[in-house]
Amino acid sequence: MDIQFAILGLLDAQPRSGYDLKKIIAESDLFYWSGNNNQIYNSLVSLHNAGLVSVETFQQESLPPRKVYSITPAGQSELRQWLLTDPEPPEIRDPFLIQLAWADQLHGDELDAILARYAVEITILLKMRQAKQQRPAISPQRSPREKFLWKRIEENLAGIYQRELEWVNALRQDLREQYHNRTE
Repeated sequence: MDIQFAILGLLDAQPRSGYDLKKIIAESDLFYWSGNNNQIYNSLVSLHNAGLVSVETFQQESLPPRKVYSITPAGQSELRQWLLTDPEPPEIRDPFLIQLAWADQLHGDELDAILARYAVEITILLKMRQAKQQRPAISPQRSPREKFLWKRIEENLAGIYQRELEWVNALRQDLREQYHNRTE
């Protein structure tokens, strides 16, 4: 994901500080990216230099000045152009599947223990996702359609964990039924 488009989208919803953006992105499953926090601030500088965002500085008592960024009309145009591009298919890079590809070397009880631990981790992630759904949304809700789209995005994210949990539980059951005598 290009972090700049996530930033433009968030700023299109409302003006925010770099800290606010960092917090939203860090806490979100939707706005994932593999970079560090400096990328947000560097992106804000780049977006500002390109005229896609404006910045207003507010002095704070006994705190550093607070910079609040807003999207400009040029930024809205850039965001809209990006929205009209062809969607990219999801990237499926799952380290666990690579680990599982070589798991035939394990004893049955070892493999089942790994799958059980994985199921516990997925269950925890699913519960965390469900708890996030109960909290006030960070989503903009400027129209009924926007609210609906964000709701469906949240459902999709929860569904990923739900499907993964169902898959790993079915895999464990199939392995028990088909290979219960295998111990080597």
